[in-house]
Amino acid sequence: MTPRPAIAVTVGDPSGIGPEIAVKASRDPRVLAACHPVIYGPQTDEALAPYPPGVVSAASGRRAYDELLRAVEDARAGRVHAIATAPINKAAFAAAGLPWRGHTDLLAHLCGVDDAIMMFWSDALRVVLATVHIPLAQVPSALTTERLLRTIRITASALPRFGISHPRIAVAGLNPHAGEGGLLGREELDRIGPAIAMARQEGLDVNGPFPADTIFVRAASTSAGKSRAEFDVVIACYHDQGLIPVKLLAFGHAVNVTLGLPIVRTSVDHGTAFDIARQGKADAGSLVEAILLAARLSS
Repeated sequence: MTPRPAIAVTVGDPSGIGPEIAVKASRDPRVLAACHPVIYGPQTDEALAPYPPGVVSAASGRRAYDELLRAVEDARAGRVHAIATAPINKAAFAAAGLPWRGHTDLLAHLCGVDDAIMMFWSDALRVVLATVHIPLAQVPSALTTERLLRTIRITASALPRFGISHPRIAVAGLNPHAGEGGLLGREELDRIGPAIAMARQEGLDVNGPFPADTIFVRAASTSAGKSRAEFDVVIACYHDQGLIPVKLLAFGHAVNVTLGLPIVRTSVDHGTAFDIARQGKADAGSLVEAILLAARLSS
């Protein structure tokens, strides 16, 4: 029999639900059948005592950082085969004096890569984000042709690992009606369209830009992925454009995957849920899915 892979499960912010869902997910029979989960971070009442539940804490932000650093070191050294992360809190990171806004940019820094990107994977819909945790007002300037082309390339090269050998990629427009030929904005003509054209010249199966109010319908599957969608993945221009449809269709079952890293990293599709921290109410479903996908990708 093939040995089960060791999957690092980081608890994330110890003031949130991360420790609870890490323990629950690591005991799930499906997880235990697929891998050997190794929890990184405090999980007992005694170990969690220094981290007040349900509040932003500099100590919690620092501990979340330290545990992720340890997990990345172990993954790069081959001591674990992949990482599945419970959520961190951006305000706690800031309180701890850490400059990163989330897992994705921190993981890129720790792994020494420039182009890590965020994908949300579910049976119903798969979405890649061209920009992530930046103010909406900064999206048009950040959405350069070069950035979009890199995102398309990384997406196309990563999806065969998920069993999609020839990914069909759609790109959403930034403006209403994908700019309506320039009447409602020129980003589609000046930046998005040229990136798609360059990618197609490289032989990639990518189309768009499509109006964002319909492209997710065309890319979505029903009945747990049994119906055939027109596209395998949609590249969204900004955070909420891509995450609203994913969470509407698959909240609690979608998995956040970081593409472009030398290690496998997956995560949940939700936040720290301070309002229910240490109340025994947290649903570990998304972390279970994240661990299972990490185990599959590490094979």
